[in-house]
Amino acid sequence: MVTTTRPVECNAGPTLWLAFDLGSTKWTLGFTTGAAQRPRVRTMPAGDLGALEREIAIARVRFGLPSDTPVRSCYEAGRDAFWLHRWLVAHGIDNVVVDSSSIEVNRRARHAKTDRMDVRKLLHLLVRWAGGERRAWSVVHIPTPDDEDERQLTREIESVGIDRTRVRNRIHGLLATQGVHLELDPHFEERLAAVHTGDGRPFPPALRARIRHEWAYLATIEARITALAAQRAAYVATGQTRVAQVARQLMQVRGIGPTSALLFSAELFGTRTFQNGRQVSALTGLAPVPYRSDQRVADHGISKAGRGALRRVAVEISWGWRRWQPASPVTQWFERRFAAAGKRARRVGIVAVARKMIVALWQYVHHGVVPDGMIVQ
Repeated sequence: MVTTTRPVECNAGPTLWLAFDLGSTKWTLGFTTGAAQRPRVRTMPAGDLGALEREIAIARVRFGLPSDTPVRSCYEAGRDAFWLHRWLVAHGIDNVVVDSSSIEVNRRARHAKTDRMDVRKLLHLLVRWAGGERRAWSVVHIPTPDDEDERQLTREIESVGIDRTRVRNRIHGLLATQGVHLELDPHFEERLAAVHTGDGRPFPPALRARIRHEWAYLATIEARITALAAQRAAYVATGQTRVAQVARQLMQVRGIGPTSALLFSAELFGTRTFQNGRQVSALTGLAPVPYRSDQRVADHGISKAGRGALRRVAVEISWGWRRWQPASPVTQWFERRFAAAGKRARRVGIVAVARKMIVALWQYVHHGVVPDGMIVQ
């Protein structure tokens, strides 16, 4: 007899299955009572919860179900995030949010795609998943409202940093159209007032005015970044939430600063729980993706799932890990395998260091285990 690690979910009575295709102006709803039942597909204005309740009540009547028939629903993770999930759960509906990249798709170059087809596909997968086929798709972890709010500071700092890079690049690009290269330092405006074009003409006045506006915008962004950095420092130093406490614990590890400590805490260790190191590396997108088919063997690198900021910061720290944690087994492993190799091999090796380092930090935070050789101040 074959046994499974997860029990198959069985319902004592009928269930109304509901799938959402969420758009910015309209929602497409799909209802069914089972895999053999033809779905009932309806559209409604986006965000109209009163209309949603009416559609659920009408679906129960059309399928001949009692008014207290349980409803199980799903929708893809996207711009609407988790507010709809929380509303559905609060109204007694068992909902799951699905990772859209895990949904099966037709691999043909050209295939039909409509909202009606999408909800039908989601309904089919929902019934399969609830029946015990857990590999039908991947379900998204739903953070609590407090945990979700704790991530706003680090994400605001990230988005403002991206804005700063865009404005700086735009100024450099505008100057380059006239053959001019100026440093964006405190004396920028003085040099801009006296500069000429690369071919000796007076600098165009309208373009000079536009660059001054961009410079003023950049100054606003820089002031905002300074204020956010001060807010982050104060929060990490005096905050009483679990995110702040975990960030302070991470900062005790030599080589971990406030930026990476708060990011790892808010996105990983302070707001989530993991069962093993594989889950940690998978969520950060640092897990390897092998490819083995017949005689073809070609690794696809890392999965790059989850937040890109986590991977970037982890790799940056890993380069410094060799200096600040020289006795760490991870550092010694890298030195043995990649120190004498070429640049490309070292870049590949440092990603492996980042994966091992993240797992070591998780063990340190959640289990209080200080890995051999890791220096904790």
